Amino acid sequence: MSTTSNAAPGRARRLLDPSVFAGRIHRDGVWVEGAGGTHDTVEPATGTVLATVGLADASDVARAAERAERAQREWAALPHPRRAEVLRRAGQLWEEYAEEIVDWNVREVGSIPAFARFAVHTTAAECYEAAALPAHPLGQVLSSQEPRLSLSQRIPVGVVGVISPFNVPLILGIRAVAPALALGNAVLLKPDPRTVVTGGVAMVRIFEEAGLPGGLLQLLPGGAEIGAAIVEDPRVRVVAFTGSTGAGRAVGELAGRHLKRAHLELGGNSAFVVRHDADVNQAVNLASWGNYLNQGQICMSIGRHIVHESLFDSYVTQLAAKADAMVVGDPAAGQVHMGPVIDEAQRDRIHAWVLEAVDQGATLAAGGTYEDLFYRPTVVANPPRDATVYREEVFGPVVSVVSYSSDDEAVALAADTGYGLSLGIVTADALAGLELAQRIPTGIVHINDQTVNDEANAPFGGVRASGTGSRHGGAEADIEAFTETRWITLRRRPAQYPL
Repeated sequence: MSTTSNAAPGRARRLLDPSVFAGRIHRDGVWVEGAGGTHDTVEPATGTVLATVGLADASDVARAAERAERAQREWAALPHPRRAEVLRRAGQLWEEYAEEIVDWNVREVGSIPAFARFAVHTTAAECYEAAALPAHPLGQVLSSQEPRLSLSQRIPVGVVGVISPFNVPLILGIRAVAPALALGNAVLLKPDPRTVVTGGVAMVRIFEEAGLPGGLLQLLPGGAEIGAAIVEDPRVRVVAFTGSTGAGRAVGELAGRHLKRAHLELGGNSAFVVRHDADVNQAVNLASWGNYLNQGQICMSIGRHIVHESLFDSYVTQLAAKADAMVVGDPAAGQVHMGPVIDEAQRDRIHAWVLEAVDQGATLAAGGTYEDLFYRPTVVANPPRDATVYREEVFGPVVSVVSYSSDDEAVALAADTGYGLSLGIVTADALAGLELAQRIPTGIVHINDQTVNDEANAPFGGVRASGTGSRHGGAEADIEAFTETRWITLRRRPAQYPL
């Protein structure tokens, strides 16, 4: 086991010292040996083993859920400023330990440093936003036909299961963990084993130092079987899952059988519509960011470029030139535009879809090659509409570009997908862009911007195969996600009934 992470300036010890978590999971408020064995965390850029972490099994899940249930009752009963204090302190600690966490993010996830810093910044912001939730109004006074006081009250659900993915493990974990804790719940966290340090250990260590009582946030790394055990445990009442649409369907079906809520944030194949009046240079600048940030391994990444026929040739030429000029390499070794994809399976799937489209008649305008896990930014022009690379979420640095002739055709192309997460429209007439967006079903719309945006106070989620709607971001969505509604009435004297 090895690591090169350094302590933040001025700190005598590291937040993520592997001697603390080597081969262990965080259960019951302490670091213990996981019953599921161990897993090597590998740097995708070099193949170096960064750390060895513990894995949970079903017995760990059961013990963690039991402890979480007990700890949650005491946590929910605390005065609300106490919970807010822990969340504020967690936000401060993300900032204090930012450079160390960024280093892990770059090496374990393959992110370029700028994106890793954005992830840490957003993670701190999520904690600050969540710190306001304990003091938020959590009920209403209702009208009643009876002589009584009638109230609705939002109460914690109890234990929340959070299952997060590899691609942006900080943001995609904390946006459920922070509000769930702030609203008085306990959390069982299962990150992807490939990024368990960034997406799991860092989160637990931050909340440990922030003063969160033991048992309220427990780390249970593992594969699909651990996710299933969390969903099935009767003490877990709500599951927040972020990941692929296929895996999300399985989580939703299992949760449904056990009569519990599942908030599903799933895949995307976002459209980027470039209208006839758009500036091509500006559109290509936006597209390059929305395409290739984090190697395209973002659910909101642009998948389909729908470009007016009058701009199509110029757009493809400029986008391909931009892609060809990008530097791809180890983000920990020097300044690059893109790092590696997460593993060989991901790379091989990406490449197979690109080759399939070319075989079907598409033009490979840029990229389509790789070395190790470094896949070149790729532009596929005029793919058939049934090509996999056009219809599905690639989750890699590959985009498809097609042309259209009218707004009606642009709407039909943009809406012709099972997904519905994010949409970008570039136009000189912003109101016309908004009118266009109203006809395309997505959970997120950005006029004169690309599709990859995230703010802690903004609702986030998709429709169709992209998920079950906005379940993260902003007080309303978070309260809806992580509380139950209770009806309460009070009478001065007992009611009298005729029987």
